Amino acid sequence: MAEVLVYVDHVDGAVRKPTLELLTLARRIGEPVAVALGNGAADTAAALAEHGAVKVLTHEAAEYADYLVVPKVDALQAAYEAVSPAAVLVPSSAEGKEIAARLALRIGSGIITDAVDLEAGDEGPVATQSVFAASFSTRTRVVKGTPVITVKPNSAAVEAAPAAGTVEALTVSFGALATGTKVTARTPRESTGRPELTEAAIVVSGGRGVNGAENFALIESLADSLGAAVGASRAAVDAGWYPHTNQVGQTGKSVSPQLYIASGISGAIQHRAGMQTSKTIVAINKDAEAPIFDLVDYGVVGDLFDVVPALTEEINTRKG
Repeated sequence: MAEVLVYVDHVDGAVRKPTLELLTLARRIGEPVAVALGNGAADTAAALAEHGAVKVLTHEAAEYADYLVVPKVDALQAAYEAVSPAAVLVPSSAEGKEIAARLALRIGSGIITDAVDLEAGDEGPVATQSVFAASFSTRTRVVKGTPVITVKPNSAAVEAAPAAGTVEALTVSFGALATGTKVTARTPRESTGRPELTEAAIVVSGGRGVNGAENFALIESLADSLGAAVGASRAAVDAGWYPHTNQVGQTGKSVSPQLYIASGISGAIQHRAGMQTSKTIVAINKDAEAPIFDLVDYGVVGDLFDVVPALTEEINTRKG
């Protein structure tokens, strides 16, 4: 069976959930070979093997932390040349998409971004994408070179499938451009204790109807009762009610959770583009004609200031 390269997103050896999802998808089209780079790369092996990696290629060097993107592209290209894979899968983060695009250009291959599903085809892997602000689904195949595919978080369930996970050192030669852009400082984000927005299984978002920064406490309380991440519409972000890092939409972050709850969000196309692939969508809005109701699985016509606290209380009661 052909091998499939999977780029590992990890923090000091702790593998992030989107990578484990990629391993599930990779097993549909071949044997996963993981590529782990940077500090703690070797520590990823156990988790990767547990989820199906037959081999783990590792390389640790200061360049991965000290410089932007290019060293990782150099390493992934080295892995590609060593393995000759049937496909290369990369998490669909901002950095992941840049890495994938640069790699595809170097190896002369086609690229598919933001896939939400992947299956084997007679002529190569077939990816499903949501396009035109998620109004259509397409099934796409790369026709030139080795497919380079980025996959959105929450596109597949994480499945354990123990494999050998043999660790091998990857030989990497950094090019002249690898040290072209240096990282001069890093400031850690303040932890809220909530899941990362793009990776969360549940997202609760607030919009213009929240009517003020102080009222986002209602959204946060509902999110905390569900163990969810907090999102915001562009209108709420532009008004200064919530940080831009939490914006969901075409100019913010794309999310695809199992459950998305939109409170006081009208459903403009810009917002829908960032959340329409969610598995189950619930909207709370006092305007029965709001566009958001056109795409929801469940809709509540009511004042969020009444509905959200009542919902939070009911969830906490049932949990208790």
